[in-house]
Amino acid sequence: MPTQIVRRTAVACLGVLALTLAACSINTTGHHPAPAVPGRPLNADVPSWCGPNPVSFALADGFGGNNWRKVALGETKAEIAKCPSVTSFSYTDGQSNTQKAVSDIQGLVAKGAQALVVFPDAGQAMLPALRSAYRAGVITVPYRISPGGRPGTDYDAFVSTDFRQVGVLWAQWLVKALHGKGNVLNLGGPSANSQSLAEYQGMQSVLATYPDIHFVGNTPYEVTNWDAAQTQQVITAALAKYPEIDAITTDFGSALASSFPAFAQAGRQIPAIATEDANQLACDWQQQKDAGHEFPLFTVSSQNAMPRLAVDNAVARASGGVIPQSTVYPQSAFEDSLSGMPHPVTCDAALPMDAFVSSSLSAADQIAALQ
Repeated sequence: MPTQIVRRTAVACLGVLALTLAACSINTTGHHPAPAVPGRPLNADVPSWCGPNPVSFALADGFGGNNWRKVALGETKAEIAKCPSVTSFSYTDGQSNTQKAVSDIQGLVAKGAQALVVFPDAGQAMLPALRSAYRAGVITVPYRISPGGRPGTDYDAFVSTDFRQVGVLWAQWLVKALHGKGNVLNLGGPSANSQSLAEYQGMQSVLATYPDIHFVGNTPYEVTNWDAAQTQQVITAALAKYPEIDAITTDFGSALASSFPAFAQAGRQIPAIATEDANQLACDWQQQKDAGHEFPLFTVSSQNAMPRLAVDNAVARASGGVIPQSTVYPQSAFEDSLSGMPHPVTCDAALPMDAFVSSSLSAADQIAALQ
């Protein structure tokens, strides 16, 4: 279906970022004093959050091995490239190992990071490490997955998004796609992560009034750890166990798309799907449609650009810039095969299959991030 999607504002391609480590001192008092004067930008040519003080910046990922994290890392690099006050950038991948993720944070603090953004995959298990970094004087900003604790006590700010609203959007669409009746398999990430739990709660708030729509499989969700291979295992097992699966909801559309061959092997049609956008998913949908096997599909934005808001908050505090007024990244519907609004499902041939059409990166920068 030929269409033109208006992307979010594209970011200029990254140039060569001079990463000269600035001399810095770590505040060991555990006190984060409020700025004596309002923040100000370095100059008129940079964003307001980019202040005049040099900053050593670090990103600690609890897991960095999938395409979402790679594009999010590209978004992070593009954002810090806007601020010449960022003099160095360090990155760690916890590899889904909580102890390694904790050690990574400790190492970044020892190395002299002054602004630290963290994706705390392990949730509250990461809170002691975050609190320790904060008390060491490091500007500490976890994002997306709640670590528990409180801003101003355990870390400087938590950049969140309303995952419950995602579940509401999914459920409202499911009611239409299933005509109020059917079995739904819900897939999530690691056990007890705040994102997947909130999405399930959001769905329940809508589906409570539709008693003929039932969840099958483990609730609140089947654990996939946001891993494609594990997702395939979960799907294969579910197809063998449940003769009727009318819809699947999942917060990682790319991983689900890799499981589509399991449906053909089981002699089953791909059911209605509500998830986050992914180019692979859209292209597979188009292929199935062309073959006469179209299935209903609804996506929300994958939000790969979310770490940009975390960067802005962390760097502003560390550099003396203007602190953003919000720490909430908005949710938004992205594709709907039923209504075509706000966008129809679109396979972007200019992007790799593991890319995200909703990303704010240019095609060239997203390709580079995924290599």
